[in-house]
Amino acid sequence: MKSVRTPDGRYLVVQGRLWRAANPNLPEEARKRLVHELMRARREVKDALDSDDAERLAAARAAVDATKIALGERGPVWWDDDTRFDRHVVTNTPYAEWYRNL
Repeated sequence: MKSVRTPDGRYLVVQGRLWRAANPNLPEEARKRLVHELMRARREVKDALDSDDAERLAAARAAVDATKIALGERGPVWWDDDTRFDRHVVTNTPYAEWYRNL
């Protein structure tokens, strides 16, 4: 099964695990720019790994983290309550019944 978004839009389910989704309230232009920055930072991580440059790798990983925070995929949650199920197996969360019924 491909990834699917939970009914409340908070998570994507990938291989049975919950991953926080980007904030859907971001303006489209900002989201596009951030996704572009994220892809660039991920390429830089790959290149830094290939070059065996620890400083470059640390900077690239920091760029990935900062961009994911800006997207709402990490850091403070973008929804009203503070419940979190990041990286949990979906069947061990309140989403279990919904997931079984897909």
